[in-house]
Amino acid sequence: MTVDDDVVVLVDDQGHQLGTAPRTTFHDENTPLHLAFSVYLRDHSGRVLMTRRAVDKVTWAGVWTNAACGHQRPDEGPLNAAMRRVPDEIGASPQNLRMAVPDFRYRAVDASGVVENELCPVMVAEVDPDELVFDPSEVAEHAWVHWADLRHTAATMPHLLSPWSVEQINALGDDPWA
Repeated sequence: MTVDDDVVVLVDDQGHQLGTAPRTTFHDENTPLHLAFSVYLRDHSGRVLMTRRAVDKVTWAGVWTNAACGHQRPDEGPLNAAMRRVPDEIGASPQNLRMAVPDFRYRAVDASGVVENELCPVMVAEVDPDELVFDPSEVAEHAWVHWADLRHTAATMPHLLSPWSVEQINALGDDPWA
């Protein structure tokens, strides 16, 4: 990867690209709206992969969230971004990747004051658990849960999950893989 590849794409409220900013210096108290993506993965038995973010992440360190997230590069759609980035985080490629919530957007502030402000399409796919090799700079630990249990956790104990995953789980509904 070149330095030019490690950027976030800035967008306006309608999702039109405005330019780029370096990812490593980007997230702070005034993070502008930018493109991202989130992926939820399930195994052959229907369990959903949840990951706990590495404890040295800039935002939401050590927080439980969906399988993988990332940023789109300039002129890269969310599906291509996910196919590129998910293997970097979890060591396996998503299978049957599909868009579930194309227009998801959120803004959240973590305990340190750092802001996330993303236009963040949400995708679902399958994954082979035997192929998983987690990048420790991204994932501290992982767990497999049933979707109904995850929905219950998001509804009754949202503080246990990343704010974006709580909103996304609600938006995904009862069976996003149907």
